[in-house]
Amino acid sequence: MPPHCLSAEDEQRCRRLLAGATARLRARPAAAAVLVPLCSVRGIPALLYTLRSSRLAGRHKGDVSFPGGKWDPTDQDVVHTALRETREELGLTVPEEHVWGILQPAYDQQKTTVVPVLAGVGPLDPQSLRPNPEEVDMVFALPLAHLLQEQNQGYTHFCQRGHFRYTLPVFLHGPHRVWGLTAIITEFTLQLLAPGAYQPRLALPKRSSG
Repeated sequence: MPPHCLSAEDEQRCRRLLAGATARLRARPAAAAVLVPLCSVRGIPALLYTLRSSRLAGRHKGDVSFPGGKWDPTDQDVVHTALRETREELGLTVPEEHVWGILQPAYDQQKTTVVPVLAGVGPLDPQSLRPNPEEVDMVFALPLAHLLQEQNQGYTHFCQRGHFRYTLPVFLHGPHRVWGLTAIITEFTLQLLAPGAYQPRLALPKRSSG
């Protein structure tokens, strides 16, 4: 794993790579956005995750996720959606200038567009956060080094009527399993932060252009 992945030089590289997509996607409405918080825990680069409250309604309660949620009419754009939701869920205020850019959008099972917003939140102790108990059961960080180790990576093949449909990544051996949409966004993040160090697992059917 590159030891400099949280350096100023790497931040500038990521910002340059994301600049085009960020300008394009900020101008478009989207149903939902999440913040991908890149932090440093005791000097170790990590991603910050939440465990959704088991008291929430819907199928995703109790799942690992990034902070985020649905677009609100008061939001200026998807970046503001991600920042507002992070503040509401975790009590963590992330200045807009700490946003590195927007990653490739992902799609949930209902074909809802979810826009991931990557931000550097600096040194952080996850235990010092005070998450909203109505939305979040716990907050934890996974070091990039952990996510990049092959023994902590897995995948699930999905078939329909006996035919291969798609493959999704899974990240294992942390406090909780990272899977689904959150694992897809984690994969996008690793490919950006550590090019060449992560072998992508995601294989999706081609989306029609019509």
